Amino acid sequence: MRTIPLVLVIALSGGLAACGETSRLQVSDGTGPSPQLPEPNKTLVPTLNIAPAIGWPQGAKPVAATGTQVAAFAEDLDHPRWLYVLPNGDVLVAETNAPPKPEDGKGIRGWVMKKVMGRAGATVPSPNRITLLRDKDHDGVAETRTVFVQNLNSPFGMTLVGNDLYVADTDRLVRFHYENGDTQIKSPPIKVIDLPGGPLNHHWTKNVIASKDGSKLYVTVGSNSNVAENGMDKEEGRAAIWEVDRATGQHRIFASGLRNPNGMAWEPSTGALWTAVNERDEIGSDLVPDYITSVKDGGFYGWPFSYYGQHVDIRVEPQNPELVAKAIAPDYAVGPHTASLGLTFAQNSKLPAPFTQGAFIGQHGSWNRKPHSGYKVIFVPFSAGKPAGKPVEVLTGFLNDKEQAMGRPVGVVIDQQGDLLVADDVGNKVWRVSAAR
Repeated sequence: MRTIPLVLVIALSGGLAACGETSRLQVSDGTGPSPQLPEPNKTLVPTLNIAPAIGWPQGAKPVAATGTQVAAFAEDLDHPRWLYVLPNGDVLVAETNAPPKPEDGKGIRGWVMKKVMGRAGATVPSPNRITLLRDKDHDGVAETRTVFVQNLNSPFGMTLVGNDLYVADTDRLVRFHYENGDTQIKSPPIKVIDLPGGPLNHHWTKNVIASKDGSKLYVTVGSNSNVAENGMDKEEGRAAIWEVDRATGQHRIFASGLRNPNGMAWEPSTGALWTAVNERDEIGSDLVPDYITSVKDGGFYGWPFSYYGQHVDIRVEPQNPELVAKAIAPDYAVGPHTASLGLTFAQNSKLPAPFTQGAFIGQHGSWNRKPHSGYKVIFVPFSAGKPAGKPVEVLTGFLNDKEQAMGRPVGVVIDQQGDLLVADDVGNKVWRVSAAR
């Protein structure tokens, strides 16, 4: 495993101050179909610029785009990360955090990452439950909530096919029987398939969506490292999207070389699968842009050997030029280190222009960039099934004037009323963005 220089340990022991290099480009330079990709800037001290998590002051909220308004749909949740809307309009929220992963915390590097995550508000115990929120009177506020499923293992993605509700735990995909209107699941989970987990479980979130006909499930599995520094044997089945046959439980790798895919959605006009991917760290504030991309069956997207197509990462040993030659460049960059996680299309949205045709993206926010990037929800306009224009900010104001994180957006989804719901795992709220009245 790579070691961290002593100078970094000294810097961290002094209080995790911002250290390392500074961005030379704007976030916008690393955004769009052809982002700027400067030379890597691997410094002795990796950039650590952490926005401490403090939560929202009483009465405070994010800033909504012109023509829209924002209000709390639900408050006082426990680390809400992912959202799913049931056919009757009920909203499921995965209250979850990282599972124990002792092998990922060993050594100086592991100690550093524990400090980083702790300062960012990501080390509280996982609630391991899914909560159901119901807005029966359609006033934009969930007046009732129930514990829908509990005793899970760092749950994240959810999808319903018929009466089968699938939940992606960190180490397995399970299903439950669901009847329309249920407010609680009492039956035990049925395991569909094991997923890579275990004591070394670097990117722990697993998402799941279903094909249009419900015959296949697609599951995201992030890498077990930054750039395979733990060895490729620890990456078996990872940095990939799996395709799982619902009837048999058999699976195959649908696409690979995706460092940490999270959000997935079907583009409405083409039916193509799209995903939001977190790219690699520690080669400078301007590298590498996170991205959204259509996903090709059998496609390879570079990780760990190359980034943004065929830009070789010289840190990876051994190299694999034959695989790099096959690497597909993503469709659209969404800025370096933005931690873009949530992804949903505007289909059925009732938000005003320009938020009518395109993708909403929840950007959780950076720790490896100076100045900060992300910490917002953006919208990428689409035309003919492809991104078409610059991103537009939907929700901002998650950082205060002291660069502290009052909130961090994660999952995004369009609800039955056509409003945008945003899970905020630091603010412990679900925000609702609607057309201004």
